[in-house]
Amino acid sequence: MMKKILVRTLLVLLSITLISWWIPAEAATNISPELKAQVLQIIRENPEVLIESVQAYQQKQQQEIQERRKIVLDTVKNNPQAVIAESPTIGATEGKILLVEFSDFQCPYCAQAHKTLKEFMAKHQDEVELVYKHFPLTDIHPQAVAAAKAAWAAFRQGKFWEYQDVLFSNQDKLGEEFYVETAKGLNLNVEEFNRDRNSPASDMALRQDMALGNSLGIYGTPFFMMNDELFTGAVKLSDMEAILDKVR
Repeated sequence: MMKKILVRTLLVLLSITLISWWIPAEAATNISPELKAQVLQIIRENPEVLIESVQAYQQKQQQEIQERRKIVLDTVKNNPQAVIAESPTIGATEGKILLVEFSDFQCPYCAQAHKTLKEFMAKHQDEVELVYKHFPLTDIHPQAVAAAKAAWAAFRQGKFWEYQDVLFSNQDKLGEEFYVETAKGLNLNVEEFNRDRNSPASDMALRQDMALGNSLGIYGTPFFMMNDELFTGAVKLSDMEAILDKVR
């Protein structure tokens, strides 16, 4: 039964793909019902071709992700500052070990990971440099971008880490009023804060972080890169310690 459902699903997906390949985009709206029916009939009669095509497509996607990841990991090894760029950092100034975090302020798993990271960095701040990268999951977290821009504006005034602590500790309060209230509580210049978070520069900063994340094939948060080791999820402190030992 499950196999039949899978085949039907794959049939639909590949049907759409094949039609888009064979017919120019500008002519898509002019595809005749007869042609659509013929394509679908061919696929129904040859489902094994469909499955093979989907598998080949998935393999190609994975290969492309691996190639992009290699480029990023090589950059971390040879020119870590290019990866750090203008992002917030904390910990070791000379970065013997680089820990890059991709996170979303509305993600509950990121909030859990945040607590673990604070413990981890308290123990290893002389050895590890933590870099924060924004990766808001806009499809499921409506406040993710606004929160990221607010944190970026706080970073401009030297209060990123304090601001992110408040955001992660109050995910149920995220919203316009809370962002301004938090800025006031941290003694930020509110006028400058509002200007920065609504500026094109904040959009650019988020796009750059997300582009790096996309190069690594990130699909969820939190996601971490410790030198050349990649891992994801709200990992335990013991797991992070084990990865650190491996990286050493």
